[in-house]
Amino acid sequence: MTIRMPAPLPLLDDAITATLRDERARLLAEAGLDLPVDHFRRPAEHQFTRAERGQVTVWFGGLTLRHEQLILAGFEGLGYKAGIIPTPAKPDFQAGKEFGNNGQCNPTYFTVGALVNHLRRLRDEQGIPLETILRDHVFLTAGACGPCRFGMYEAEYRLALRNAGFDGFRVLLFQQGGGLEQAAVEAGLELNLNFFITLLNGFLLGDLLNEVAYAIRPYETHAGETDRVLARCVVRCAKAVREKDYDTIHDGALAAMLATVTPVSGAVAAATFLDQLRGTHYTEALHDCRAMLDAIEVDYLRPRPVCKVTGEFWAQTTEGDGNFRMFAFLEGEGAEVLVEPVATWIAYMLNQARTKASDRRALDTSSLRARVSGEVAYRKKLYSLGLAERILTREYDRFREALGGTVHALVNQLELTRIGHPYYNSRAGGGEGHLEVAKNIYYSNKDLCHMVLSLKPFGCMPSTQSDGAQAAVTSHFKDMIYIPIETSGEGDVNAHSRVQMALGEAKGKCKEEFRESVARTGRTLDELRAYVVERPALRRALQRVPQAPGVVGRAANFALHVAGQMVRT
Repeated sequence: MTIRMPAPLPLLDDAITATLRDERARLLAEAGLDLPVDHFRRPAEHQFTRAERGQVTVWFGGLTLRHEQLILAGFEGLGYKAGIIPTPAKPDFQAGKEFGNNGQCNPTYFTVGALVNHLRRLRDEQGIPLETILRDHVFLTAGACGPCRFGMYEAEYRLALRNAGFDGFRVLLFQQGGGLEQAAVEAGLELNLNFFITLLNGFLLGDLLNEVAYAIRPYETHAGETDRVLARCVVRCAKAVREKDYDTIHDGALAAMLATVTPVSGAVAAATFLDQLRGTHYTEALHDCRAMLDAIEVDYLRPRPVCKVTGEFWAQTTEGDGNFRMFAFLEGEGAEVLVEPVATWIAYMLNQARTKASDRRALDTSSLRARVSGEVAYRKKLYSLGLAERILTREYDRFREALGGTVHALVNQLELTRIGHPYYNSRAGGGEGHLEVAKNIYYSNKDLCHMVLSLKPFGCMPSTQSDGAQAAVTSHFKDMIYIPIETSGEGDVNAHSRVQMALGEAKGKCKEEFRESVARTGRTLDELRAYVVERPALRRALQRVPQAPGVVGRAANFALHVAGQMVRT
């Protein structure tokens, strides 16, 4: 009797694979999709070399105009030729969709399209030959990885540039979590300590000028004065950033000692940090700005609802069509906008790095030596991250005091983690992570705003997850006014209409709060106004108005403040 043995498993697997391949080919042919696949591959690019610095222009963008002007000054101070990509508008969105992939998020289309259209203007309007554009211009952007499509931006830039006829245009990338000493492949752009210190100062100065301007503008007595003064302040701060000379910083005994006990690469780096922490170069510029801003005449007895803007980083930062020009719209509707500083994002990345280091602590337990080595590495990293966070917070506080001390302090990241984690796992990366949820709770419960507006791109995965968590948040905090708005290239009217409805409720809360505060003073509003008119100090923009417990609005707090002064006089 002959016993037939079953076919070996590899043979069965080959047969199944072949059947699947044939069936897939049949279905593709039936659908008319049996076309040759031309996969995108990163094009070979010429390096940006040190010798090209005086010839090649480094273009960048994606922030507010104040931030960009300050960072431009920093580039120029470091010896680079640089330029700003104009704030993305709707034609840029259309160009991004035309030349990029389908299914990308809103910031991708706007920023990619803005670069493409800018290069087309150089070629078509200024008459610069394509060969010159490819040789004498590069684009610098930030990079990252994770579940967010932000990690795909570099590839999107390159694909769109190729499709638009700029194949070979150079895109330079620095990793936002890469640390202070990223040895750039392109030696022409030195991503060293001086570069990142300059970038940090540009961010901090831009954050402070932005917030103070948004805080003053709704109350200005003479329309447009805040913007005129702000432009002068930006010029003054840009001058300080441009004229900062790191070559004059020399190491000394203190720097040499610090280099042995801190995670810096040598005495010169330690001296650079000391100069940053102890110097008055930037605080003097902010003192000048303080004098200019404080001269703006304001009327803080106008009740204005405070709207805190949060959301995805780019959507909550840009001031153009990418978020429906929401800041200008809110101010036009009578709101005081509380913007988010870039420094919050920097602090968040430091906190996430610390959390990741703690989670990976003692993973290698293969031997005593491995455990000891791992613990030493962990302690060093924790010390470095903690030191960086303390420096960031200290400099922000020092700068805001130099500007008058009216800007909000940075929110403690550990507190945001504590209040956000029960609703959104703080270890879930991508986008703003747990920050959207945490900031909603923080600013609402700390009486810092009347409503929270969260701006996020249409289809943004981390923000979509966050919106799901926000449903639980709003059910637990009944008095919270929270509205999420998805941004895209269309839908302005619908978005503005939804914001108007939420803002109407916030206005009601603000006016009722103001009426109650005036009633608490025992004075009439006319009496309070008459007292303020007679005292110029109470019409200064940067006067410090103490916040009363449970009172949010500036007008309500100011009424109580003025009444207190009336009692003392």
